[in-house]
Amino acid sequence: MNVEVTAADPTQVEAEVLAMAAGGLGVRRLDALFEGRLARAAATADPVAVVPVTREVRARNIALVKLDSAEAEDLQLAAARAVRAHRDGGTLAWALDETLPIALHRQVPPIVEGAVLGGYDPGRWKSSAPRPGVDRFIVCGADEDEARLRGLAMRAELAARWTNVARELVDGPPNVVTPAGLAGRAAALPGVSVEVIDPTDAGLRALAAVGGASAQAPKLIVLRYEPAGAPERPLLAFVGKAVTFDAGGYFLKAQADIVRQKGDMAGGAAVLAALGAIAELELPLNVIGVVPACENLVGGDAIRPTDVVTTAAGLTVEVTNPDAEGRLILADALWYARRAGATHVIDLATLTGAMRAGMGDLYGGVFSNDKTWSDAVVDAGNAVGDLAWAWPLHPRYRRLLESRVADLRNTSGRPYGYPITAATFLEHFAGEGPWAHVDMLGPALLDDDRGDAIGAGASGYGVRMLVEITSRMADALRRGAQEAAREAGVRAMTSFRRKQEADDD
Repeated sequence: MNVEVTAADPTQVEAEVLAMAAGGLGVRRLDALFEGRLARAAATADPVAVVPVTREVRARNIALVKLDSAEAEDLQLAAARAVRAHRDGGTLAWALDETLPIALHRQVPPIVEGAVLGGYDPGRWKSSAPRPGVDRFIVCGADEDEARLRGLAMRAELAARWTNVARELVDGPPNVVTPAGLAGRAAALPGVSVEVIDPTDAGLRALAAVGGASAQAPKLIVLRYEPAGAPERPLLAFVGKAVTFDAGGYFLKAQADIVRQKGDMAGGAAVLAALGAIAELELPLNVIGVVPACENLVGGDAIRPTDVVTTAAGLTVEVTNPDAEGRLILADALWYARRAGATHVIDLATLTGAMRAGMGDLYGGVFSNDKTWSDAVVDAGNAVGDLAWAWPLHPRYRRLLESRVADLRNTSGRPYGYPITAATFLEHFAGEGPWAHVDMLGPALLDDDRGDAIGAGASGYGVRMLVEITSRMADALRRGAQEAAREAGVRAMTSFRRKQEADDD
């Protein structure tokens, strides 16, 4: 989908469909030309009413889209509804409305994101030809500051487009999106270097153990974005769990749950897509993505309950639950990220069903060893729609993971505190420096349409959060560099003046 922004009057834009908020200013302005047809249709827009055009405007149809409120989330949903209602190709225009209680520069990003997210089609595996969808999406009536609005639109389009890449990976069948398949997609990312590591060769014994029962060999996928001129530090690391199918091992999952387990690689998909977006944005910050990829199956080489696994960090783990495999592979990946020099780390994982049970499908839970870093991650996610909520960590939870035969056990064995004890396990491997763990099991793969622009299926949760936190860190680096340059200039000028004064004396 090509996204454009124009200051042109909506009535003068050539398009198959001109969409606008039902009951908004555009409807009131045009209704006289339509002899009241728009107002009558607007009253029936639930969610979209289409009015054919004969001569009144240059578009062929007008789509009146229900707008529940003037909040950004509802604008996003309205644009998605308009795109979903028009899947026959061609051009869809959206008329901005300055009478809404939200400035035009705040209308454009959610409208563009909604259009791109709403245009996503998960049916690529159908034998019938897919419907073409919208080719061009034009935001019109942008007379506030066309250049500024165009920049906001392009940024929103990019973030939503890469979010759709993650959605495609999560929705993809596990016989295609294997560890090798995921590595292949990573290798195709422009602007990112990719290294695929055999965990056995690299001493990543926990990752190797979890993936040992599968015919699909486990892999550690390492993605590096290293722009020219970026400082060596900070080095931001994203670690994404990618169990491309999780049968639960010898703690085999129930039928109702196992059918969802192609989505257990959503964290890895988010990391892959975020690196692609960051490279396209050319942000001046070094970023590394570490994606442990494997399948957790049953077989002769599967990990057994009470096995002891030695992690890459050297800590031994008693496997009390083979279905708590995500934290095992993340242990090796976190160790790898720190060894690579990461100063700041975020891991994303569909880790505990209890997170989904407690918070539903809307919020991810954030755990961290650093409150400032936790606040930054939560704020970044909430700012872009990847909603997040801070959860606690406390040293007293560590006793729940004590083992009689090893350094740790991978579950507490108690019927409570699952997300916190899982995060506490990961904390042992998080290393020195800010680290945040995002448990995203709830919002990663949606069983139902929750009434937003995403709909049912894979959501791409985490992509926009990671892009936003990277953008904010890059902006902070720029401001710091500018301030340092100003201070250096002041010092140089002061030194020069003092030398002049000394010479005059």
